[in-house]
Order: sequence, then structure tokens, then C-alpha cells
Amino acid sequence: MIAALRAFCVLGALMTAGSASSDTTYTVMSFTDLEGWPRDDHAAALSVFRNTCADMEGQEWQALCAVAYSQKDSGARAFFELFFRPVLIRDGSPALFTGYFEPELDGSRFPTSRFRYPLYRMPDEARNVPGWLSRREILTTDVMKNRGLEIAWVDDPVELFFLQIQGSGRIRLPDGGLLRVGYGGSNGQPYRSIGVELVRRGVYSAHQVSAEVIKNWVRRNPVEGEELLLHNDSYVFFREIRKISAQDGPLGAMNRSVTPMRSIAVDPVYTPLGAPVWLEKDGAGPIHRLMVAQDTGSAIKGAQRADVFFGTGDAAGSAAGRLKDPGRMMVLMPIQTAYALAPDSTG
Repeated sequence: MIAALRAFCVLGALMTAGSASSDTTYTVMSFTDLEGWPRDDHAAALSVFRNTCADMEGQEWQALCAVAYSQKDSGARAFFELFFRPVLIRDGSPALFTGYFEPELDGSRFPTSRFRYPLYRMPDEARNVPGWLSRREILTTDVMKNRGLEIAWVDDPVELFFLQIQGSGRIRLPDGGLLRVGYGGSNGQPYRSIGVELVRRGVYSAHQVSAEVIKNWVRRNPVEGEELLLHNDSYVFFREIRKISAQDGPLGAMNRSVTPMRSIAVDPVYTPLGAPVWLEKDGAGPIHRLMVAQDTGSAIKGAQRADVFFGTGDAAGSAAGRLKDPGRMMVLMPIQTAYALAPDSTG
């Protein structure tokens, strides 16, 4: 999605999605300030950086990308220390790190007695419409029937519902093959949280609600559960993704596959997409690791906010769901850019 631009503007690299708030501060740090830096696998981070650096904006990033491609893995740590400086960007909001993953469902390209729940392509009449039919109208009428809009069929309507929330995933086919689907549009109706609805009904308190809790409740209460899913008017359509192997990671905001435990989603107002980011996550299972900002998310807002990609499947989903911790993150910026942002820093 991002094309390399000829001219480089220091602040422009940070303003790709809007403007940072006036109280945003920038502090250039030293690599000795990064807890765990010497122990990380810098070669793994360099490999991920190479995946997307050619699509970054600005001559300075492009020059560093060229060096990265010529760099041996044994010199990865020296590469980052020689050409970058860590910049701590704060906007007044506390740091929060969460996780996301790519769901994997069982399905088929053809309907069977087991695989009965379709993933639909977006119908033409739903495009460019502020608010098309609701989820209830889509699923309980014949509006989608016999139109050839089905991409595949899966065996679990609850997992399909959460696949729509994630926006992309993989389908395991009966012959062992894999089908990857991505976000193909929506019906334009507002999203209504079924977790909030369960709390409103008094079924659970707010701290008890999670994706797994909701899934289990719906399965234990199939009639009420089906009605609960229809409470959310929003409905997501899919498209089949053929440009990358189903064995690779899903596409991030830079239109390249993201890498488990090395790719993060960020707010591009503060962090340039493609930039290396040093993450220090506190709490249970601390993470001190060099990541690369290769994705975005509607809930990822703020200078100290990131979503860590955990991978594909149930185990990744379980791990991602447990992550909700504070900490701090530093964006590795080209040296000239770093000191232009924080001219009073000594590093």
C-alpha cells in the first residue's frame, strides 16, 4: 500500500495518518538503555525489516534499506547500532501492549452436512452504500442465496463470527490444503459488541468477558447464542487471497506477510510503517525484543500502543488473548531524523 517517495521529510514520516498531538515528546535514547538488547536475535529482526523496508517513504529509509540488503546476519546488531537511534515517543497516554492472531478454521470449498456456514464475497449492491442490510437480514433471508457469492463453507458459526472480527484467516480444507481469506468489505452497519451485551444482561461481569468465554457460552446456549450473534449488526465480507502462499503469514498494512513475534501493529501517526521498534513489555512473560511496525489496527491509537502478532491458529489466539500489559517502546529512527525530532537530546 505504501509507495516509496523521492523526497524525505523528517516529520512527514511520522504523520502518515494524521498529526501527532501538541504535547507529544521525543527523547533520543542510547542502545545501552534498552533492557535485553544484547540478548536479542538481531538477525531475525533484520530479516523482517528487509521484508518491507523497500516500501518505506523517504530517501533516508531507502538508503538504509539498501544497506540492510547487503548486510550479513552476523553484522545485524552492528547495523542497527550504527545507523539508528532509539527514540522514546510519548503522547501523555500510558503504554499498552496487546496481541492479535490469524484464526484458522476447518472448511470446504463445497457445502456438506458438516460445512454449512458460508463465507461470502461482497455483493455489488453493498458497495459504496453507507449502511446496507444488517447481519440479521443477511443471514435470515434469501438475499445471498444462489448468487455464487460463497468462497467457502465452515463448520462453526461461532468461529466464523470471530473470523469476521479479525478480518482475515486461513481455512483448512479436507484434502489438507489451505485457503487464505482477507477483508473484502462490510455492510456499513455499526459494530455492536456481544461481550458488552452479555455484561448488560448480567450474564458476566466486565472482567470475566473474553473471546473464549463468549464462544463457550454461545455453544452451551445454541438458541440464545444464535440470537446473541445477530445482536451485532455489522457483517464482514471476504476475498480470497492468492498473491501469497497460504503457508506464509497474513498481509499487514504494508501489503506484505507479517511475522509471528516480530511484526507489530502501531499507530502510524507516531510510528512510521516499516520502522524497527524496540518493545519492552512488562507483566507476565516479559517481552524484550526488536519488532518491525508492519501493520495497523482501528484500536491501535497512541504513541505507546502496539499489537503483537502471535501467528496463526488456536494456540496463537490463546496466547494473544492473554496479552494486555504495560511497558514502553522505542522507535529506531535514522540518526539524522532522530536528532531532528529531539534536538536537545544527547543520546
